[in-house]
Amino acid sequence: MSMFCYQCEQTTRTPMGLGCTIKGICGKDDTTAGLQDLLVYALQGLGIFANEARAFNIIDREVDAFVVEALFSTLTNVNFDPERIKSLILLAVDLRERMKARYEQACNDNQQLPKTFTDGPAAFQPAGNMADLTKQADAIGFIKRRATKGPDITGLYGLVLFGLKGVAAYTDHAHVLGYDNNDVYANIHACLAFLATESSNLEDYLTWALRVGETNFKALELLDAANTGNYGMPEPTNVRITAVKGKAILVSGHDLKDLEAILQQTEGTGIHVYTHGELLPAHAYPKLKAYTHLVGNYGGAWQDQQKEFAEFPGAILVTTNCLIEPQASYSNRIFTCGAVGWPGTLHIKNREFKPVIEAALKAPGFAETSEGKFITIGFARNTVLGVADQVIDAVKAGEIRHFFLIGGCDGAKPGRNYYTDFAQKVPEDCMILTLGCGKYRFNKLDFGNIGGIPRLLDMGQCNDSYSAIQVALALANAFNCGVNELPLSLIVSWFEQKAAAVLLTLLYLGIKNIYLGPTLPAFLTPNVLKVLVEKFDLHPISTPEADLAKILSK
Repeated sequence: MSMFCYQCEQTTRTPMGLGCTIKGICGKDDTTAGLQDLLVYALQGLGIFANEARAFNIIDREVDAFVVEALFSTLTNVNFDPERIKSLILLAVDLRERMKARYEQACNDNQQLPKTFTDGPAAFQPAGNMADLTKQADAIGFIKRRATKGPDITGLYGLVLFGLKGVAAYTDHAHVLGYDNNDVYANIHACLAFLATESSNLEDYLTWALRVGETNFKALELLDAANTGNYGMPEPTNVRITAVKGKAILVSGHDLKDLEAILQQTEGTGIHVYTHGELLPAHAYPKLKAYTHLVGNYGGAWQDQQKEFAEFPGAILVTTNCLIEPQASYSNRIFTCGAVGWPGTLHIKNREFKPVIEAALKAPGFAETSEGKFITIGFARNTVLGVADQVIDAVKAGEIRHFFLIGGCDGAKPGRNYYTDFAQKVPEDCMILTLGCGKYRFNKLDFGNIGGIPRLLDMGQCNDSYSAIQVALALANAFNCGVNELPLSLIVSWFEQKAAAVLLTLLYLGIKNIYLGPTLPAFLTPNVLKVLVEKFDLHPISTPEADLAKILSK
């Protein structure tokens, strides 16, 4: 089969189409890539009938939850297991038929003629074997779309779809914690139904891109409520980043509920639990930090995991996403759960983590306690706004000249040193806010303080974007101006689909002058980029020196 994927920043930039065409740089093969496209196609069919049924107030929470988890499984570095993706395709079609029947019954009950859908995703029937499924994937994939719709419309289709995938991820995180929003689910179904129309109208896609941004804002708000409702408001916390003697489990990904379950199941076992990558903010939540055997954060961002996991002397659990192909040196002590998966890696269901605990007890653990080194996290909106008067006075007195939010997703591709260099070159009378795993480029550096306030404020991960947005809106209100008039600049590194969703949210909110890098998404063709630059003042990054000079000269 043929492969084409350009949904992440790290895609191989080949002359024929700026995408991975043989094997994904993430590690997925052509079969997995094709099945993910086919799953999205099947979800569009389900979205058509879920969207139509909602007109009769028919809401199926099983369908809602399935759609966001299935979409989430197609993100970069999530599910690489073709058999699991195949099962999701089959279930998507089964649920589509259920929603179709409910919709048609509702039409009959209300003496209305149901709409007919005789082809496309609404009528798709999956093949019975893997070889034929991959042939079906070829017929609906991005190569076929580019040939029939052209690169610009295909790129806009990608912008909407990839942003929607990010929305699904955040919505799934919230759902796992018991929080749902009917408007968010309704918009997800409606967007899938729109994508099934195969529109060739540029304005349709731009309209939907902003609607996806709006939906993501609601999803981020929902996730913030879910996290704080379950675990309390984050608070400034010193987190150990060196080892403690003893048996160990490392938990990576985003899922706070999985981490909580691990902590509960390891109480009294003598096992120490460490977070990795995106789970660093967990240490700032009062309910989680109360577990004394949650001893620290190990390692850096996701792209370093093959080296860091190999060196970690315990069991490893990867939750939700950011998985790279497990290496032989730790393949017998790494586990997955939730949406994430790799063929041959034991997948934990229902948070029954006994195999993880057993692997940790068999592993050597850390032989000794290292010198204590710490970083400070937990500067969420409640903390920052708690000193808002002090910050505002410092701005008015000229002690704080500018705020830089330097954040986003990290990756291994060259060019990301820009963000380290930028942070180090920010003048000492300027504050740095950061969120996302991009902060691992500089979060262990000492930036000092301004008037007792740390110059570097770690606000969490991309999941915590709502908190950062609320700080910006509150400051704008305090200064009686719009966000774009604040002495605030956004220096954003993007990598995958959650970042695309957050970018669309910023555009929906009307936030301009965003500096985006290290390279722009490959699905943004020159024509599409021109529209976004003109409409939203989106800036591709250049050099730290030039960009800083441009920003501070205004």
